[in-house]
Amino acid sequence: MEVRSSVFASWILIFQVLGAVLFLRGFFPEHVNSSPFKSNLTDLPAEPLPGGCLNSSYIPQPLFKKVIIMLIDAMRADFVFGASGQLNMPYTTHLMLSPSTLSFVAKARTPTVTAPRLKALTTGNIPVYIDVLMNLNSPAVLDDNLIWQANTAGKKIIFYGDCTWLHLFPDQFMEYDGIDGPVSDFREVDNNVTRHLDSTLKRDDWDILILHYLGIDHIGHSFGPHSYFLQTKLSEMDDVLKKIHSALNSKEAGKSFPYLLVLCGDHGMSNTGSHGGSSEGEINTPLLLISPVFKRKAPMKKPDEIDQVDLSPTLALSLGLPISQSSVGCVIPGVFEGASLRDQLRYLQLNGHQLSCLLKEKFPDYRKDTKLEEYHLAEKAHGRWMKLYLERNTSEALAYIGKKVMKQYLEALSTMSSALRIQLNKDDLYSMIFGLVLVLQPLLALILAMPEALSGSVAVDLVTSALFSLPFYLLCLLLASTHVLVCTSADVSCYFCSVSWSFVFGIIAFISASTCFLLSLMTRKLPLGAKLNGTSLLKQISSRKWSKLDILLLAGTASHILSLGSVSFIEEEHQIWYFLLTTLYFIVFQDVCAKYFRKENGPIEEDEYELLYKEHPKEEIYAEKWLALATPVFLLVCCRLLRSLNQTGVQWAHLPDLATWLNSAEHKVVLSLLSTFCLVLIYFLVQRWCSLVSKVALALGLLSIYCYRAAVGSLFPWQHCCLNKSKGILEARFVYVLVFSILFMGTKNMIQSQINIANAKSKNRGLWEIYSGLVLLFSLLFRAHNLLVLCCCLLIQTLMAQFIWKKLHYDAVQITIIHYWLGQAFYYFQGNSNSISTIDISIWSIGFDTYAEVPAIILTALNTYAGPLLWACHLVCFLSSKKNSFLLHSSSVAVGHGCYFWALLRSMTAAAYIVVATGMRHHPWTWSVFYPKLLYEAMHLLIITGASLIFNAVE
Repeated sequence: MEVRSSVFASWILIFQVLGAVLFLRGFFPEHVNSSPFKSNLTDLPAEPLPGGCLNSSYIPQPLFKKVIIMLIDAMRADFVFGASGQLNMPYTTHLMLSPSTLSFVAKARTPTVTAPRLKALTTGNIPVYIDVLMNLNSPAVLDDNLIWQANTAGKKIIFYGDCTWLHLFPDQFMEYDGIDGPVSDFREVDNNVTRHLDSTLKRDDWDILILHYLGIDHIGHSFGPHSYFLQTKLSEMDDVLKKIHSALNSKEAGKSFPYLLVLCGDHGMSNTGSHGGSSEGEINTPLLLISPVFKRKAPMKKPDEIDQVDLSPTLALSLGLPISQSSVGCVIPGVFEGASLRDQLRYLQLNGHQLSCLLKEKFPDYRKDTKLEEYHLAEKAHGRWMKLYLERNTSEALAYIGKKVMKQYLEALSTMSSALRIQLNKDDLYSMIFGLVLVLQPLLALILAMPEALSGSVAVDLVTSALFSLPFYLLCLLLASTHVLVCTSADVSCYFCSVSWSFVFGIIAFISASTCFLLSLMTRKLPLGAKLNGTSLLKQISSRKWSKLDILLLAGTASHILSLGSVSFIEEEHQIWYFLLTTLYFIVFQDVCAKYFRKENGPIEEDEYELLYKEHPKEEIYAEKWLALATPVFLLVCCRLLRSLNQTGVQWAHLPDLATWLNSAEHKVVLSLLSTFCLVLIYFLVQRWCSLVSKVALALGLLSIYCYRAAVGSLFPWQHCCLNKSKGILEARFVYVLVFSILFMGTKNMIQSQINIANAKSKNRGLWEIYSGLVLLFSLLFRAHNLLVLCCCLLIQTLMAQFIWKKLHYDAVQITIIHYWLGQAFYYFQGNSNSISTIDISIWSIGFDTYAEVPAIILTALNTYAGPLLWACHLVCFLSSKKNSFLLHSSSVAVGHGCYFWALLRSMTAAAYIVVATGMRHHPWTWSVFYPKLLYEAMHLLIITGASLIFNAVE
């Protein structure tokens, strides 16, 4: 059975996406504990005594009656402890110097996004990395957590702020006001929190007050960490802290009212204003514990570093609550220094007992590990101290022994906590193997089927007889037996063992069928089977006449795949594409010179243009020659400019770039003029392919985009005092309507071309109109300074199509690889990297006043992968054009070749990285590098697969 090569490639991509999903499910670690059971005060251990007997249960009195948690989203540690804090937060700086304040730098773990960080703060557990995908619409927390424990104990909780809390902890607050504003709003979201303070602080009917401020996070996403607005917002937060502290002190003066005021951040902020990665700015958050109970003796020089999950057990014990079952944190010793020595040891014993119970659940051989016996030794020493204490021994030796026991406890807590965190890196190797096979087998099929797919027939012969062969049934039986054996004998449950048997059998059947199909392909394509039909893959490769461009494209693609084995190369992957792109332009420049200025070993004579002169004027020929010569030079200049526009990667992302200069307040006029120029140039570069209706829609859309940017304050006119009066929602929605209208016109033309096959012009126009609609959409989604990236992208496409690909007669495969390289390079030109922190999540607020999950996911994905998508779409449009008579095959054949080879390049990259990630899954950089890159590769593969399916459906 023969199928079109593009259809075959689409099906291959579908199975690769399935394999990537299964691989990711095994690669991402499991949750430490998701038990539905909760801790209870009645389950707490008794104080230890020597001889095996236990004292009656003793629970220390709560240290605090009221707790106020002031959580500032994206609050970076240096915003408080650095020079910025001294300048913009003077009252907070004054409090840090007070003996009643304990200051810490709380380390957040990746992914540094809000929902996983809130889970860490309340459960004491480290959320799994996949939680980043559910950040904006997280399900309720089912694990044991501080909020549930406080509510069960009868404590009244009030919450004002980010509505993420209401999603995570539904029906847990006595009173609440959830805030969910667009990213462009950084005033109302905080004013709606602060407006409740005066009345709430005067009341006594609450025990815990939680405030979550979003303004700093929104400013970071919109304007970066060095914005004037950020300085103003820090001063505003300082005033809020002063108001709360003053109100608590006034109540404290009248009666005994021990309180705790907590100032903290959920995560930090990168140097570009985003978050999600593992840079110092993103993982370092401030933690200030303020209470008259504290009597710090030594002056604060430098804040100590703790883990963010340590706050949960500390707050639980200080409020008289049991520690959450899933907590892996250790109590902060400084909080309990004011308590008696007996109480301090009791707090440490309770924390150790909770960690040891969690270890027993996760480690069957827990008691055999000598390192984990430290807690039991500390508990025995605690029992001996208790005996002395109950005997009324008041000597100095009792205090000395108590301090020694406390040190033993702290060392044991640190050891157990570290062991539990290592458990988080445990992966599901069995599921990973199946996913890896599902990724590699389709890739091998793409490679072996290449001679048929790239032939004139553009079809792949599927050997359906393999489904009824004996090897197929034997393989199915072998794999099914192996699956049963693994799932019944493994000590640790695997995800692939928990899915339905119908799904498992489908995967086994596909692997068996594809194995048989690959064997049949090998017998026909490899040298041993070439004698059957003379279609040896190696023979076809060796028979090709390789040019310098071919060698560069092959070597460059192979070098990039090999570079994925290095962590440093993954972090700075953009450098590889920049280098390859620069080299490509030099080779193109050499090809232009060879065509117009050399013929073998001598210059081209004047009479050799006689045939061209009959069709074109002499002046036009000379103009074309020099324009073709200038094109590679101009492209080099464009790429150098774009490299300076957005600093990306990890090592040098903090360096100033052109985007920072353009987005500064004093250069808004320059940015406005540049944006106007880019929007006008975009119109003239795109409109030539559109119908009259689409041209009008495109013009109105680009005009509305400028109005939208002016309304949100990005462009001139700069309305500082009216920034929040017009949020640009109406303008953005109008652009969406125009985008859909252009896409509708293009789709209509495509359908008409299918009905009337002779009307090929309608099909080509339809493709270009769909492309124009995407350009208009990206013009809206891109930041104002990134309009220059889009403009350069369209310029390069126009110049390469006019003076390079057509004039130099490149074939479809060469053009496809060049498009792929440029798409990858423009992904990084836009400011993206292999870190989650560069994802622009502010996209969801363009045209929406409330969060909508599906549009947010679609718009964010489109904006992130705009570069590869634009170049993939342009490839299809260019190859399908009937004007490209230089191609060796018809336009439909060229499109089939292009789609097939693009799928091959994409699947090669994804497969190579998955293989590398399998071997380096225990690398210390796994959290910060491999996990984000795996998500990127899976999402990129999914988007290209979707685009391929849509194209084949239209075809």
